[in-house]
Amino acid sequence: MRRFRPCHCHTVTAVAILTTVCLGPGMAEESKMQVTRDLYSGKIVITQGDTPVLAYNYQFVCPPEGFVDSVAQGNRIYARARSNYIHPLYGTNGEELTLDWSNDHPHHRGIYWAWPEVDWRGERGDLHALQRVWARPTGNVSFESDGSSAVIVAENRWFWEDETPIVREMTTIRAYQQGNHGRFIDLTYSFEALEDDVALARRGTNAYGGLNIRMSPITDMQLIHHADPVSASPRRAWSDSWGIRQGGKTPVGFAVLEKVTNPDYPGDWVEYPELPWFQPAFPAAGTRHVLKKGTPLVLQYRLWIRQRKGTPEAEYEKQWRIYNNLDKE
Repeated sequence: MRRFRPCHCHTVTAVAILTTVCLGPGMAEESKMQVTRDLYSGKIVITQGDTPVLAYNYQFVCPPEGFVDSVAQGNRIYARARSNYIHPLYGTNGEELTLDWSNDHPHHRGIYWAWPEVDWRGERGDLHALQRVWARPTGNVSFESDGSSAVIVAENRWFWEDETPIVREMTTIRAYQQGNHGRFIDLTYSFEALEDDVALARRGTNAYGGLNIRMSPITDMQLIHHADPVSASPRRAWSDSWGIRQGGKTPVGFAVLEKVTNPDYPGDWVEYPELPWFQPAFPAAGTRHVLKKGTPLVLQYRLWIRQRKGTPEAEYEKQWRIYNNLDKE
C-alpha cells in the first residue's frame, strides 16, 4: 500500500541544477534549445536561448498562498496539489498562453491529459478534477537536447485513492526551435492498465475530457475548427485559437493538430470561450475507451504556436500533412 502526501510541497524556486545540451556545428548560442530541471520543485523547463518555451510540472505543485481562501466554498475540494501538466506554455514573444490556479475552476492546470470519468472495479474517479484518482510521478524521467530540439520523457502512475496503482502513463514532450512557421511542440501519451481494466470517458460521455487546454485571458479571441467530411481521404482536421494575450501587442495563434492514428480521429472539438478553453476531446461521444493490460492507448498531438495576422487554409493543410508524414518540410 502506498500513500502519497502531496501537501508536503515546497515553494517553487528558480534554481536549475541540471542542463543537458548538445549543440550542432555552428549553432548560435541564442538559438539553441535547452532543457533544465530544478530538483527542488521538480519543474523541467525548456528554453530556446534565453526565451522560455514551456515548463513541465512533473512533481507536486501546491496551491499558492491564500489561493484556497479565494475559491468558493463548494469548489475548494478541487483546489488540490497537482502534478504532471504543462504550465506555463509560452508564445514566441514570451507571452503566457496557459493558466493555472483559476478561481472559477481551481483544478484547471494549463495543458493536462485527464478524464472526468475513470471507472475501475465498478467505481468512478475523476482524474480531471482530482477526485479519487491521481497521476503520481514515479521518478522515472529523462530529458535531453540536441540543440535543435529538446525532449522530456516521463513516467507517471495513476493511483486509486492514492493507494492502488491502476494505470502506467508515459508522456513525451518534444519542443523544436522556432522557425519561419513558428514553433512546434509534439505531445505523445501512452496509457496502459496495470491489472484490471480501466474505462475512460468524457463528462457524461459527451462533454469534455482528453487533452485539456485552459488558456490565459485573451482579447479579440477567435476560435477556428476544421474537419473534413467522413468521406474525405485523407481526412484533415485542426483547431486554432487566435487573440492578444495579457502583456502582448500582436495576436498569437495556438493551434492543435492530431495524428490520424489516434483512435476516434478526429476528436470532437470542445470549446468554452468564456473561460477560455478548447480541446480535441477523446473518446468519441457516447463511448468509453477501455484500457487493458498489455495494450497501450497511444494519443499524439502537435501544438503550433506563431504570431501572424492569420493563417490561410493552405498553410493549415500543409502543416497537417507534414505532421502526419504525408509531406516533407
